[in-house]
Amino acid sequence: MSGRNTGKPQDWRVFHATGVVPSGPPPQLPEPPPWRRFRGAPTRPLPSDDEEAALRRLGRADAVPQLDEDSIDIVNAALLLRRPLLITGSPGVGKSTLAYLIARELGLGRVLEWNIVSRTTLRDGLYAHDALGRAQAIAAWRAGMSATGTVIAPDGDQEGPLTPALGDFITLGALGTALLPHDRPRVLLVDELDKSDIDLPNDLLHVLENGSYEVPELVRDALESARVHTSDPGLYAVVRQGRVECREFPIVVITSNGEREFPAAFRRRCLPLEMRTPTREQLLAIVESHVRAHPPDVEALVDQFVEKVEAGGTHSLDQLLNAVQLTTAGSFQAEGGGRKLMEMLLRDLAKGR
Repeated sequence: MSGRNTGKPQDWRVFHATGVVPSGPPPQLPEPPPWRRFRGAPTRPLPSDDEEAALRRLGRADAVPQLDEDSIDIVNAALLLRRPLLITGSPGVGKSTLAYLIARELGLGRVLEWNIVSRTTLRDGLYAHDALGRAQAIAAWRAGMSATGTVIAPDGDQEGPLTPALGDFITLGALGTALLPHDRPRVLLVDELDKSDIDLPNDLLHVLENGSYEVPELVRDALESARVHTSDPGLYAVVRQGRVECREFPIVVITSNGEREFPAAFRRRCLPLEMRTPTREQLLAIVESHVRAHPPDVEALVDQFVEKVEAGGTHSLDQLLNAVQLTTAGSFQAEGGGRKLMEMLLRDLAKGR
């Protein structure tokens, strides 16, 4: 994304789009506005980073700025104001990658991903309740009680007459997990929201405004609190009185390929950022961060890619990375016998085959 000499950054900026992991304590975000402060408790620490996922998205990024000045300002404004980023642009220009860039540079741990399809509902993002699994567990518990009067736990200990806990059958989704009261904000990627049903953006308004939600099944439960699964592998959360409220509003990165417009009320709650195809210099930096080398044919391939994009074609960064990676395979030559294969890899996606 384009080189810029940050020099001494302005005080209000905490994000500089370099993708460099903090060497010391992670940068502290500015205080939120009074109307974007929340009271969720008890606070939770952030989970550790998913380095493998970050490497797949970003490669081994060096201190090379990934965005232009205006885009960096918009991202920092979203961080300061605690508002979602609505990122538009052609497929494959790196919209979803921005979530990983923010998480890596600010030391915010594992990115939570919510991938949207036409059938996605708000509840899918908040939580899932395995009602059938609980019904089967209760039936098995009753059968065990009627036969022996006791229940044998998985570790072999005998337990008293307790029914299977409701929380064991509830899993918080990516959005639901992001809104837990973490002591630092989580990064949530809502990918391709424009693929959703027409009602989903409006359904999101309450959650984005209030930073909280309820799990009706837990609200109706007699217990004061419940331990539930989260979207972080192997981690649980305690939900009190069926209600979840964030402590730090998550950094929400919403991507859209521009297939449809969103309601004005939804757009009002987001900061818009349009991402364009990276420049030649940015593409070279991106390729080298992923391939971790400078293959002999890389500049010619980048020039070919840029030429195709400037001619009005629809192309993805993945296509360029695939083409460059192929040139590192033994005796493969992009020119001559490999030309036809390269044309296939760099084909215009808007033309189908």
